[in-house]
Amino acid sequence: MGRGKIEIKRIENHTNRQVTYSKRRNGIFKKAQELTVLCDAKVSLIMFSSTGKFHEYISPSTSTKKIFDLYQKTSGIDLWQTHYEAMQQNLKQLKDINYKLRRDISYIKQYHKIKTQTETCKKKVNSLRQRHVNLMQSYQAKCEDPPYGLVDDNDEDYESAVALANGASNLYAFRHQPHTHTHPNIQNGVGFGSYDLHDLRLA
Repeated sequence: MGRGKIEIKRIENHTNRQVTYSKRRNGIFKKAQELTVLCDAKVSLIMFSSTGKFHEYISPSTSTKKIFDLYQKTSGIDLWQTHYEAMQQNLKQLKDINYKLRRDISYIKQYHKIKTQTETCKKKVNSLRQRHVNLMQSYQAKCEDPPYGLVDDNDEDYESAVALANGASNLYAFRHQPHTHTHPNIQNGVGFGSYDLHDLRLA
């Protein structure tokens, strides 16, 4: 009796499914190896189980890269075009980010430079302001307390003080005239009525 056909459908039992996968995978890899040896074929197999486990077979005379290159050359399909376009887009985004960062860094440097210059100008302004205050205080002090303490707010007192100083100067010059030209009475210390020259003093 011949064997009946086996219906091809998903094995529901998890354990049976894994056992069947392992057996048939080994069978396929055995056939691939036979093709490589018997027919000098270049075979590449990539398999993933339902659990995500990876299995691979490749003929010893080739490599995965060579297989992919040969596939692209023969089929005319560029396997890397999509990936290349994605990389180009990513590169463009990175360049845009880099440009914005460099611009922000430039703005930050300019801000710190302007801030430093502003602080320096503030210090100079404060120094000039303090110098102005000191000069004004010094000027005010000189106006309120002039030399010799002779000047007051009253102009008449100032004129009297000047006249008194001039009179004292003239008197000093008069007392030191040479004796040969001096009146006898003045040489004796008597003159101008009954006033003694020794009694004349500055007020």
